Amino acid sequence: MKKASHIGAANRQQNRVFALFTVPGFLLYCAFFITPVIMGIYYSLTDWDGVTRKFNFIGLENYGKLLQNKQFYNSLVFTFQYTILLIFFTVVLGVMLALLLNRKIKGLAFFRAMYFIPAVLSMLTVGLIFKQLYYHVVPAIGQTLGIEALSQNPLSDSALAIWAILFVNLWQGLPIPTLLFLAGLQGIPTDLYEAAALDGASAWQRFRTITIPFLMPVLSVVLVLTLKSGLMVFDYIMSMTEGGPGTATQSVAYMIYLHGFTQNKYAYSIAEAIVIGIIIALISAVQIYFTNKKKAV
Repeated sequence: MKKASHIGAANRQQNRVFALFTVPGFLLYCAFFITPVIMGIYYSLTDWDGVTRKFNFIGLENYGKLLQNKQFYNSLVFTFQYTILLIFFTVVLGVMLALLLNRKIKGLAFFRAMYFIPAVLSMLTVGLIFKQLYYHVVPAIGQTLGIEALSQNPLSDSALAIWAILFVNLWQGLPIPTLLFLAGLQGIPTDLYEAAALDGASAWQRFRTITIPFLMPVLSVVLVLTLKSGLMVFDYIMSMTEGGPGTATQSVAYMIYLHGFTQNKYAYSIAEAIVIGIIIALISAVQIYFTNKKKAV
């Protein structure tokens, strides 16, 4: 009994020590996340312009204006279109590249390192570089090759601008999802592939019944990260199109920036940010639920 009581006391002491170590992180989390969120919700219920000290409490008026704003819906449609395209190409290309990089090829380590370089560059820097390429290089190549679609700056075409931005995002954003998929592939036991091959399973059957189920945990992470990246796209639009031509590439994040920092509609922009945050949370929850359901199956 004494031994058991000593063990219990030691465990309680250890738990208290662990709890003390969590206090600094908890305080920082409250200071830099919980408190700003609460203050943001409060300011979204006011008419504060972000500059003056005086403001009035107006309740849900900002949210009412938001639901009646056609510009918000247009930006939301563009953002969803962009996000769907980004998720599709990120998953498809990421898995294909991971399968390629998982093979035993001479000099593979060098190619892996070179492939990862774009991921460490600044989004704004990459956007500005590609803006100049689209403006000067692409039209010159299109005129030389006689390709009419490439004979002008794609960022000036409302139909091509989304694809031009998407290409840049994929060029820089694919390395990390590919690395995650590669790690998932390397965690699959090779015995399963050998046993399936001996049973006469084709390459597609092995991919469908072995590779995909083992990649589901990684796929869940990639989908959440890509979903957030697509719904909050800002840097590429800011550096390449500034929402143009017209408002063809105006994302929700860029619209929030315009309202908050250029039009002094600070409280209104916070309301927009809260709405898009709720949308991201709901979509992420649904996506995680279905992904975990497939993993369980």
